[in-house]
Amino acid sequence: MIRLFACLICLTFSTTPLFAQEPIERTPSHCRAVAEAAPGLTYLHQASFKDAVPTNRVRIHYIAHASFLIQSHGGTDAVTDFTGFVGNVDFIPDVVTMNHAHSTHWTAFPDPAIPHVLRGWGEEFGQGIEHHLDLGDMVIRNVSTDIRAAFGTVSEPKGNSIFVFEAAGLCIGHLGHLHHQPTDEQYAALGRVDVLLAPVDGGYTLRIDEMIKVIQRLRSSIVIPMHWFGDATLARFLNGMEDSFAVVETGENALTVSLDTLPSQPTIMLLRPAYLIENE
Repeated sequence: MIRLFACLICLTFSTTPLFAQEPIERTPSHCRAVAEAAPGLTYLHQASFKDAVPTNRVRIHYIAHASFLIQSHGGTDAVTDFTGFVGNVDFIPDVVTMNHAHSTHWTAFPDPAIPHVLRGWGEEFGQGIEHHLDLGDMVIRNVSTDIRAAFGTVSEPKGNSIFVFEAAGLCIGHLGHLHHQPTDEQYAALGRVDVLLAPVDGGYTLRIDEMIKVIQRLRSSIVIPMHWFGDATLARFLNGMEDSFAVVETGENALTVSLDTLPSQPTIMLLRPAYLIENE
């Protein structure tokens, strides 16, 4: 059962360019450092995506399906699993990430005005791709995973990417269209994940029991469910998590988070998707 708490939270942040070009020296990943204990919960904070993000914070807006708008205090706007449509707004993000397991997670025709388009697959089949994009206030990197075909066989090695967004000291992981439990090497490459955006459909990606194992291993302070198809699907996931994670129904479509106000107990923060609106 979902425990209804009418709360949202305030939490914190820090962080690099590449697409075809690697910097000579990379900003070290604080997500691979040992996690420190963080104090507990927060307060309600409602804001438009057009509002400035407070210092040392990151705003996460659930747009639709697997698309999120991640915004830093420094003004960087990143959209995950970008399909080409985010709402009825004249809005060009700085970065978009995409995965191509299904057409609802990418577009072949991103707006050429977008400065950085990060595809989660390589130009050569099965070779994967490596991103380490340093924009100063945000670093975006990826960990390649396989795409599964029918009956569990691998149809494209390294065809999906888990993207990690590092900003304001936070590590935000988007699992993409994850089709298998990560290997030990992939978990190590991910490092610490403070906020996890996890697909919980129970079939198109991982089964619910397998996704729960991934979430329990990562032990993120905040888990935001995505890629769910109706409240019945969502409830199946929440029922499997409530013994080990607190569950918060925010009643909102966005969170503003910071490192120093992460909940002391791992918490599922339920957001409701909403496209970006021009007059919001």
